[in-house]
Amino acid sequence: MPTGKGLGDAIRSGKAIGCTAVQVFTSSPQQWKAKPITEAMVADFRAAKAETGIDAVISHDSYLINLCAPDLDKRAQSIDGLSRELRRCAEYGIPWSVSHMGAHMGQGEEEGLKIVAESALQVLAETPDEVGILMETTAGQGSSLNYRFEHLARLLELTGGHKRLCVCLDTCHIFVAGYDLRTRETYEATWAEFERLVGLDRLKAIHCNDSKKEFGKRVDRHDHIGEGFIGPDAFRWLVNDPRFVNVPIMLETPEAPVGHARNLQTLFSYVEA
Repeated sequence: MPTGKGLGDAIRSGKAIGCTAVQVFTSSPQQWKAKPITEAMVADFRAAKAETGIDAVISHDSYLINLCAPDLDKRAQSIDGLSRELRRCAEYGIPWSVSHMGAHMGQGEEEGLKIVAESALQVLAETPDEVGILMETTAGQGSSLNYRFEHLARLLELTGGHKRLCVCLDTCHIFVAGYDLRTRETYEATWAEFERLVGLDRLKAIHCNDSKKEFGKRVDRHDHIGEGFIGPDAFRWLVNDPRFVNVPIMLETPEAPVGHARNLQTLFSYVEA
């Protein structure tokens, strides 16, 4: 939900369209600078959660962050930026922040993953224990990492299975990265592969988006639920899957927030009694 009027307003606006979980930005995702958090801002956020009953809230970090940037100054800026994001989350009481983590930019995937792991460990060492990072699955556009479940598994291996490093899976991203969701067989096979390599216990959030691009194209373009190349069946299975009853499902569909209201109702219409 938009946070221009504060995180408390984002929670209340989410409740107004029927949300039971909300994703927010604690600062502008397009800038490094962030406004200081005041006691009044935190109090309003907590009051909004109490008023609405919405307790499942996560944040998304800046789109500028690249934990394996070849430019050492930009890498250091990214480490600092993600660290500050986690500290802001701690002030608000938000338990997880979603991050794209990094793009290797010609260094190669294995080298990029090693550097991301080193950077992530530094961030986690310098930030409060009550907040963790959700590695987001990507579309594999450009040199972005984490478009394969093997990348997530490798990062967990390199960080010693750090308890504050978990996963946010994006349905559009994995679809264009080559994980099919369109038939019951491929839907189950995709989740079986995730369980084998990563573990469902590491899944703490799902970004629920259809795709404007075809299967395997590795181009990140979200579409309205049931109107893209994934189609409605995968989302019907998802919202009725008992494995994810306690996993927040977040919409990042087009034309927010009006589009979110429409897509949210579509998802609820898929829920079986």
